[in-house]
Amino acid sequence: MPSDAHADPVAIVGGTLLDGNGGPPVEDAVVVIRGERIEAVGGPATPVPEGARRVDATGRYIIPGLMDANVHLFFACTPDDLLRLDDRYEDVVAEAAQVALRSGLTTVFDTWGPRQALLAVRDKIRAGRLEGSRMFVAGNIIGLGGPTSDDFFKVARTVLPKREADRIDERWEQGVGADLLWLTPDEVRERIRRYIDSGSQDFLKYAASGHTEMQFITFSAEAQRAIVEEGHRAGMTVQAHTTSPESLRMEIEAGCDLLQHGDITGPVPMPEATLRTIVDRKIPCASLLTTRRYLAWTEAHGSDPMKTFYRVAHANDRRLVEAGAVVLLTTDAGVWRPDAADHPLIGTSAGADDSPVALGEAHFRWLVAASELGMSPMESLLSATSHIARAYHVDKDLGTLEAGKLADLVILDKDPLASPEHYRNIHLVMQGGRVVDRDSLPSTRVLTA
Repeated sequence: MPSDAHADPVAIVGGTLLDGNGGPPVEDAVVVIRGERIEAVGGPATPVPEGARRVDATGRYIIPGLMDANVHLFFACTPDDLLRLDDRYEDVVAEAAQVALRSGLTTVFDTWGPRQALLAVRDKIRAGRLEGSRMFVAGNIIGLGGPTSDDFFKVARTVLPKREADRIDERWEQGVGADLLWLTPDEVRERIRRYIDSGSQDFLKYAASGHTEMQFITFSAEAQRAIVEEGHRAGMTVQAHTTSPESLRMEIEAGCDLLQHGDITGPVPMPEATLRTIVDRKIPCASLLTTRRYLAWTEAHGSDPMKTFYRVAHANDRRLVEAGAVVLLTTDAGVWRPDAADHPLIGTSAGADDSPVALGEAHFRWLVAASELGMSPMESLLSATSHIARAYHVDKDLGTLEAGKLADLVILDKDPLASPEHYRNIHLVMQGGRVVDRDSLPSTRVLTA
């Protein structure tokens, strides 16, 4: 949102401040905001500018705007939705960004989706022409196909004409689809350069392993290093999709900035040596934490592979937390259509107890799961704020409540350190110094209609 250094100041007074740095709460705090940025922050002695509009937060708790390190704002990837919504991709993305903002997520990182639609919505939000969660966009998962490919809903190609399926997939792939797996490292490097130059995405995500039941290694070590080097050359953070012990190890050795769902290692536990490397190097691990209630649901309704998958991931998460790893709140979430539980290609995933992938709800459930796994209340808050900002190298502007940073914050009616359920008790959301009208969101309803 545009900055206005001469705007009348706003002072949030009287609340308890949890600034995202991990220090003790500051009671009777003052946060002074001018335009879109924080001008001053501190205890009750902090001067309030003359004429400032006061926001009384007495008895409430002021925290940084929440973040999600992995969402999918275009989540409607079933064949019928891909056709039905063919000319409304931007509307779907905008709706999801507004669902996220309404629930306190002032910033999200979209790690797989139709790049052009995502960038268009991102830019409208940044310019102040559209309300929605602050977006950072990757585009395609490099090395994977689009939504009708073998990597995702391949059944789509049994009902869609090939020309239509190819056209849809190209909206995702943008020249960095599964054909990259057949190229040499030098050819991969050149393709990545062209991909970066052809758009304005914020970061890169590639596939270190497949996205099917056969969790094969995708790119060689040399090709992975080429992808990481090209991303870093362009000033971007780089991460990888991994679902096996070896793909996780290779991602680490390739020099990725953060590990996307690094807690997922299939039917076998994360090797102890890999865990120690993650902890010792302080490599941020974006982890898909799930609640006990969801695990019980998978035991009752899931397939045997699904049960094993979540048991092992849950055990990995507990080990990461106990070892003191830098864990990031991440959900893989998107917006479900109202009848998703009845859709034959979605079904049980949408109807699950405590579904970990329902945007607007999933981050609250993640925070409950973190508590159940033994993460301290303060560390949970950092995992949802400053840890993510640092992992994505956007901490100059985001992640903590400090002078000079963007005024993205949430005021809660109850103490989040007392219970993770209190994150739901949102009194006010502010983004870029502007109070969000949560009741009006989403303003355009597509999937939530």
